[in-house]
Amino acid sequence: MIPAEALARLRLSRTEGIGPATFRRLIARHGSGAAALAALPAHAARSGRAFTPPPLAEVEREMVAVARMGGSFLFLDDPAYPPLLALLEDPPPVLAVLGDPSVLKRRQVGVVGARSASAAGRRIAEELAAGLCMGGVAVTSGLARGIDAAAHLGALGAHGRTIAVVAGGLDQPYPPENAALQARIAAEGGVVVGEAPLGTAPMARHFPRRNRIVAGLVLGLVVVEAAPRSGSLITARLALEAGRELFAVPGSPLDPRARGGNDLLRQGAHLTENAEDVLANLPAQPLELPLFSRAPRSINHSPDPVSASDPPESAAQILELIGSVPVAVDDLVRRCQLSAPSVQAILLDLELSGLVECLPGNRVVRSVT
Repeated sequence: MIPAEALARLRLSRTEGIGPATFRRLIARHGSGAAALAALPAHAARSGRAFTPPPLAEVEREMVAVARMGGSFLFLDDPAYPPLLALLEDPPPVLAVLGDPSVLKRRQVGVVGARSASAAGRRIAEELAAGLCMGGVAVTSGLARGIDAAAHLGALGAHGRTIAVVAGGLDQPYPPENAALQARIAAEGGVVVGEAPLGTAPMARHFPRRNRIVAGLVLGLVVVEAAPRSGSLITARLALEAGRELFAVPGSPLDPRARGGNDLLRQGAHLTENAEDVLANLPAQPLELPLFSRAPRSINHSPDPVSASDPPESAAQILELIGSVPVAVDDLVRRCQLSAPSVQAILLDLELSGLVECLPGNRVVRSVT
């Protein structure tokens, strides 16, 4: 039997207008997915926006379909949820996985690069991935053509563990020619991870979300070949913002595919020729990180929701203090006559209404209209 709280969290995560960061704040405020769902009508009334969760039967069908594929779901506060990923400001509320979920808690290195990779670039990616696996780390990539596929194949060839993060649903392998590779990863001790619902065909807007998962899972990221303004460089930027180590393989200045990696080297990325160059700059032991320090409570607990009884003028007071320059929430609390929980509750309503945007570092800014 599917736990009611798991269904509630999946419905909440699938509600249009509720992104990963807002999901986390809703759970933190109300204590459970069921309580957050019950509070959505009140949030909608205060924010002037409609939030309509998908029907219960729809998410039940999704859970059953994933189980029939041999997969499962990991929720943000699940002990099996990857701890590094949970430390992002906007971690996926739920992950659908095929294969061995325990691989997600291993030390990981990402290997990414150009889809139209050169033969030499693919060989380097394969050899790097094989060497990293022999060095005791798992290899993470995005299952794309070119460097990504070569990295997965190199890890499998070394009988190592590899993690494939997909942009669409688990039932929508992309590109189609990598369907067999996706199945092989899940069957040979690796894991395939997706944030999107089943049936979601990968589109351009999905790939930045996929890239943030790759960046969040890994201790370090290696860029093998990347043109300027490529998706691989987006992943590299996200990895840097998350405090991960960045590595790049140098390339010929005559090859446009080398420009992105060479630029990263100029900016301080570790010059990488082999797996040893990467392993030497990773933590010697898995990071001992506090799990879910900002995450929701367990799905096994459903405390009563927090009531929001502050008068409308309180929201107006908070909104007046927020401008186009980000301000710390702690500063807002000091400048008004409201408690910290009341300020957080008002900010959540303002965020849901689209009036403010919550930023990393517990800051907030007026939304651009």
